[in-house]
Amino acid sequence: MNIDQANADAVGRMIAARPMLTGIGTARDVIPGMRESLLLHAGPPIEWPRMSGPLRGAVIGALLFEGAASSEAEAVEKVEAGEVEFEPCHHHRAVGPMAGVISPSMAVYVVDNAEGDNRAYSNLNEGYGKVLRYGAFAPEVLDKLRWMNEVMAPLVGRALESLGGIDVRALVAEALHMGDEGHNRNKAGSLLFTKHLAPAVGEASDDRAAAAEVVRFLGDNALSVLNPVMAACKAMADAAHGVEGSTLVTAMARNGTDFGIRVSGLDDAWFTAPAATPDGLYFSGFSAADANPDIGDSTITETAGIGAFAMAAAPAIVTFVSGSPKDALDATLEMYDITVAEHRHFTIPPLDFRGTPVGIDLRKVVELGVTPRVNTGIAHREAGIGQVGAGLVRPPLEMFREALLAFAKRYQIT
Repeated sequence: MNIDQANADAVGRMIAARPMLTGIGTARDVIPGMRESLLLHAGPPIEWPRMSGPLRGAVIGALLFEGAASSEAEAVEKVEAGEVEFEPCHHHRAVGPMAGVISPSMAVYVVDNAEGDNRAYSNLNEGYGKVLRYGAFAPEVLDKLRWMNEVMAPLVGRALESLGGIDVRALVAEALHMGDEGHNRNKAGSLLFTKHLAPAVGEASDDRAAAAEVVRFLGDNALSVLNPVMAACKAMADAAHGVEGSTLVTAMARNGTDFGIRVSGLDDAWFTAPAATPDGLYFSGFSAADANPDIGDSTITETAGIGAFAMAAAPAIVTFVSGSPKDALDATLEMYDITVAEHRHFTIPPLDFRGTPVGIDLRKVVELGVTPRVNTGIAHREAGIGQVGAGLVRPPLEMFREALLAFAKRYQIT
């Protein structure tokens, strides 16, 4: 068995994938395996008793949004009675930031790999403040979700249809040249996204006020493109999954309790360890004592070669996640040591347009003792308070070791 050749094949598929944002659908109608009793969540599998505050809050909010419960107490009662099922977004070709909860009637982005036959999904980004993804479920949070579902989603969906979709790979490539890294800094990408959509949204609506409100919401939200970018990265990573004999990591995800990874050549097994608390900068009035352990599917960006792997392209991000511009450069340079390729579409101007490091090799992580870099938002450990900062975190090394042992056992390597 030639592991290097298997990894070259897997990373080649990841790089060649061309994710196109083709539309918006309702989760129950488009996400495979979605059903009325099911809520999807970020990270590896977890059940209610072990869920962190932000994830519990998002579950409660989703049940209120769906009309499955009329109060927080009723929502908890239904969960504890076993009336609600939980499965990872990743088990359904989907991803969601932070708590990542997707419920049956929520609108979701649909991303198709134009160079393959796989598809991925993500929910819509709510912006900053008190939002469901951080566990908030106040009336104003639910009102915003309903507006997004009933006004924004249909307009953006018609706009995407009229445009014939948006090439997210090309958008990310351009945003990297404008100071983004694709995970926590998406200012340029969100403006590019709004630029593409704005004329088509105007043409898709007879209600000028509604169209203006949608465009304003997209333009004012520096994270508006994050969710379609995450779905695009999921489509790229999934294209590399399932290659026999490959040690390439094809998913990294956190549920606020556990950090988990999946490996191309190990089917759909999860390898997990306790999630760490990010080290970073906190908003006024908050400290590390308020922080929840790392949470969210957004590490799919690093898995696909952007995010913290592309921090050298976005030195200004250190004002948000802490550190210096040199730290951002060093973060990217270190990731070349644990990856198998350089991306031909995602390039970094400060490194003479060198391709971003892509294709995390399980063997290299364990051999060097260097785990992937991740930059991330920090959620308050209590539901509903929201984001309290942003910073950097490393996945636990032990789950990479466990995965490598499982790989050796499966492929009878001694």
